[in-house]
Amino acid sequence: MPVATERSAARRVREPGTPPRSLVALASFALAAGTGTALWLLPSGVDERPGPPGHSPASGVAAPPPTASPVPRPVTSPAPRRVSRPSGFVTFVDAGRDPLFELPRAAGRDRVRWFTLGHLTAGTDGCTPGWDGHGQRRGDPVADRLGRLRAAGGEAGLAFGGPSGRELAAACADTGRLTEAYRRAVRSFGAGHIDFEIRGPVDEATVLRRADAIATLQREAAAEGRPLTVSFTLPAGRTGLTRDDQTMLRATRRRGAEISAVNLLVPIRGASVGGSRLRPIASAVQAAHPQITRSLGTATGWRGIALSPVLAGAGDLSSADARRLVAFTTRNRMAWLSTRGASPSSGVTRVLAGAAR
Repeated sequence: MPVATERSAARRVREPGTPPRSLVALASFALAAGTGTALWLLPSGVDERPGPPGHSPASGVAAPPPTASPVPRPVTSPAPRRVSRPSGFVTFVDAGRDPLFELPRAAGRDRVRWFTLGHLTAGTDGCTPGWDGHGQRRGDPVADRLGRLRAAGGEAGLAFGGPSGRELAAACADTGRLTEAYRRAVRSFGAGHIDFEIRGPVDEATVLRRADAIATLQREAAAEGRPLTVSFTLPAGRTGLTRDDQTMLRATRRRGAEISAVNLLVPIRGASVGGSRLRPIASAVQAAHPQITRSLGTATGWRGIALSPVLAGAGDLSSADARRLVAFTTRNRMAWLSTRGASPSSGVTRVLAGAAR
């Protein structure tokens, strides 16, 4: 944060071409207001943009063709920000259960820069996302706070899927409508990063629909000069990822989608006598590392792996455990560190926030 003397100097001297502070403040207000109009129940529809190739070299399965009737763009969508993928410690916000979560306040209190907002799942029509599948008439209280978070230097991505409800790709059988549903969510929240949390096996058609939609959105983002990084959040155990999840990652990549990281969900369990409760986490990460490298088809190394221990209660993670996790992820230069399940205490969160950015 700039000190008071720097603020005073900034008031007296302004670099040529730099907009006045009043104009910057007005722009920040407009961003917050525009973001706040994003609805919990995002409109569904299709688009006339050409879809990705319909043939998978891996499976030979053709993706369903998109519907041709267009839907107008949301006029209130904020311009997407130029952001990279998450880094350091990422706080997960369950926006369905806690829609009034104060993003800017949490960022200042816990010294956290990155947040993931979830879970966006399919609504009643199958092709319209909402927090835990539900909508709200008057807008989204989480989105109302995004402008202030970003003005303070923070950032947030979106998480589709999750432990309950149906992920959009499984519920929406039309590739065009599915792509438009993801597109509207990304644009409405100005997201530069999206995550897909997949629990359990899914059929091949679902995998290919999702992959085609991701590839289309990433091509559009690249053409517009803005980032759209994609990660998958998957459960991992002593033997790493399931065979189905490895197959899903390979099929998604071969369809043209670029996956920047795989976030591993590993539950924290009680330690045996003389053992460490974090040892199973290290084992799961070590086992998943070569699987992820093979599935993504590139030598991503550790930077392509993120870690999210799953807590049953706040007491599952002590400050000492948190320091070990930070040391482990920092030493291996992993993509980011997060948690799922119960929220750790504020003290533990501040320790986790010390993870290398």
